[in-house]
Amino acid sequence: MIELRNVHFAYDEKPVLNAINLHVNYGEALVIMGPSGSGKSTILRLLLGLECPQQGEVIIDGQNICTLREKDKREIRKNIGMVFQNGALFDSLSVGENVGYYLFEHTRMSLDEISERVERMLGFVGLDSEEIIDRLPEQLSGGMQRRVAIGRALLSTDPKIMLYDEPTTGLDPQSAATVLNLMQKLHDEKDICSVMVTHQIADALQFGNRFVVVIEGRVAFDGSLEELRESKEIDVLEFLAPFRESFYGVAKKKFV
Repeated sequence: MIELRNVHFAYDEKPVLNAINLHVNYGEALVIMGPSGSGKSTILRLLLGLECPQQGEVIIDGQNICTLREKDKREIRKNIGMVFQNGALFDSLSVGENVGYYLFEHTRMSLDEISERVERMLGFVGLDSEEIIDRLPEQLSGGMQRRVAIGRALLSTDPKIMLYDEPTTGLDPQSAATVLNLMQKLHDEKDICSVMVTHQIADALQFGNRFVVVIEGRVAFDGSLEELRESKEIDVLEFLAPFRESFYGVAKKKFV
């Protein structure tokens, strides 16, 4: 579904990604981890076609999006749902207007039909539409905002691919767990190809079935949880060291 082939990328001649090779299969839940500034979020921007590498190919569902015109990239993006860090909701629009934004702007559906779909989507993400549909994002908790953002992504694109950029950052443990459970529900029920970028080790281990560690713009590790636990790669061990107790505690639970 997704493939990066020998991707090199730099901002203003400052190298960010170096010879990245990566693939994500249909129905897979991939987690990309690494220190701040290692290039994790840049990978998501490449997958969306918001940036193009100086060298290499970015393949989405069989098409190299780097060679496409912007109009054709927009067609590819219709199959991709994106949940940005902190939700990135429109502050001046209500919850209902945020979730139904794409339908309002790009379809000829009636207001009643859009409202019905919005209410159904809010229910899917575990929110009471009657209670929050007319609220502004600032009137919601962080966890509720993140769920609204997921609902907007789903209703906008009916995606084959979901991308999550630090989806639990800044959330309390209960809200983070709710968002992660929703992501898992979406992945399991719709068999969506999912990619999550995070530095939250416990979240990564709960959500992913494959793990990539990016260090200084290169893939230092790519494999299963068991392989990650047994990795002897020095850079990977140094990255995991601060989270050792959390990492091995959750990892053991996964294999019981």
